[in-house]
Amino acid sequence: MDYLKSGKTILYPTDTVWGIGCDATNPIAVQKIYKLKQRAESKSLIILVDSIAMLQSIIKNIPLKIIDFIQNTSKPTSIIYTNPTGLAKNVIARDNTVAIRVTTDPFCKELIHKLGAPIVSTSANISGEQTPENFNEINERILESVDYIVPLQYDQTQGKSSQILRLQSDGTLLIIRA
Repeated sequence: MDYLKSGKTILYPTDTVWGIGCDATNPIAVQKIYKLKQRAESKSLIILVDSIAMLQSIIKNIPLKIIDFIQNTSKPTSIIYTNPTGLAKNVIARDNTVAIRVTTDPFCKELIHKLGAPIVSTSANISGEQTPENFNEINERILESVDYIVPLQYDQTQGKSSQILRLQSDGTLLIIRA
């Protein structure tokens, strides 16, 4: 927890794949993740929140049918929203959007709750490389570059990346990644 509060990066298991994370409200920490992943800042990062309430603190006026969808889906789903507030500017895409997932993973929920802020959750790979399915497939450069590696689930195969949907202006969801 102290790592996140002090602007450092972590490598941690999520409800999907191993992720690289930081406090999503800290622009210096977010910059470290872009550098670590060798990723252009024009590509936004996925953000995890611990609850609908935290989501609503970032995104105003979420349609009730979207909240209902989030509460009833069993598949990890990141939704792209417009006009986020309270996040580091460099975690938001140039078109003023950000992908956010309400995590169901107990460890992630507790981590976010204790931090009191959303966290970045980007796959633990160098940009352009394949997403690792388990800890042993994570590139050595990632392992050496993060400030802290969470000592959990090293021997487990994680799930696959979340589906990504975009909330359209008419309130419908467009599938970006299934």
